[in-house]
Amino acid sequence: MAYKVDHEYDYLFKIVLIRGLWTLQVEGKTVKAQIWDTAGQERYRAITSAYYRGAVGALLVYDITKRQTFDNVLRWLRELRDHADSNIVIMMAGNKADLNHLRSVSAEDAQNLAEKEGLSFLETSALEAFNVEKAFQTILLDIYHIISKKALAAQEGALTTGLPQGTTINVANLSGNMNKRTCCSN
Repeated sequence: MAYKVDHEYDYLFKIVLIRGLWTLQVEGKTVKAQIWDTAGQERYRAITSAYYRGAVGALLVYDITKRQTFDNVLRWLRELRDHADSNIVIMMAGNKADLNHLRSVSAEDAQNLAEKEGLSFLETSALEAFNVEKAFQTILLDIYHIISKKALAAQEGALTTGLPQGTTINVANLSGNMNKRTCCSN
């Protein structure tokens, strides 16, 4: 279904990315991420809460040419912190770096917000594929290191308590919010 919306474009086609996979090699391990995209429908809280459930990472993307999208980052962050696991890894990305001449959000403002909120930050250009892969690699690497530390701590705990070595750590069971399977989980 196509909708004629405003003067920025002629038609708006809504496409929802339900399942995208990103694979990365980290320290000899294969890490596969399942990417869920709200397709800009953050205003529908019932939809987004399902997306947050079970997430171990989030990429908050704003448009560097539209100040309002940057101003919404704090609202999105609050939603994430309200609905997602408290240990979720969050990265903020300013997209459309290729349109620097139309910039309305300075990199310095974004970096300051990211530091204040404890987020990692970088600017990307989806059009030019600039820093897009780096964004996913960075967030997956951060998640991997957190999970690895938890697995190592659990293994060390097993050694001191006499539990058998080689205990499997199920990432989905590290958080109470992550135990439920969604309709589209593997």
